[in-house]
Amino acid sequence: MSANWVPADEYVKTIAQSTSYAGFYFTDTAGRPVQLRSAHSAETWQWPGGNMDLGETPWECALRECVEETGIVFDGPQNLLAVHFIVQGAHWPLNKFGVIFDGGQLTGAQIKAIVLDPAEHTELRVHTMEEWKEIMSPVSFTRLKAADAARRTGTVAYLER
Repeated sequence: MSANWVPADEYVKTIAQSTSYAGFYFTDTAGRPVQLRSAHSAETWQWPGGNMDLGETPWECALRECVEETGIVFDGPQNLLAVHFIVQGAHWPLNKFGVIFDGGQLTGAQIKAIVLDPAEHTELRVHTMEEWKEIMSPVSFTRLKAADAARRTGTVAYLER
């Protein structure tokens, strides 16, 4: 054991802390992204997902949040699309990591059956990438574009903001 060894509960106070989220990227059968408008910020469009609970894995979080926010019980494979890192700043006091999974394609009937939690989201839309670019912030659109490209190329995107 090193002379500099520090117990874990003390050591973690000396390193960067972070929060984490997980969610699903869905498209319709034509490949157009499906997104939800945040109830907390009308300019924010996002996917079903949210912050991880204590003891929860990213996959468990994505599944739970998807059901809570849309009513969709996802039973597909664990396909990772992107890892997203947001550095702490004026908007949030800690670093934040996001894990985005591929939710696949939703049929028109599945999209119509989505039930939004009004405390979380006020609207659901399906648009082409060009249409999303016109209504999203550049930062949010970059995340959307990266997830979409990762799905199309079979790679995993890594984003920093």
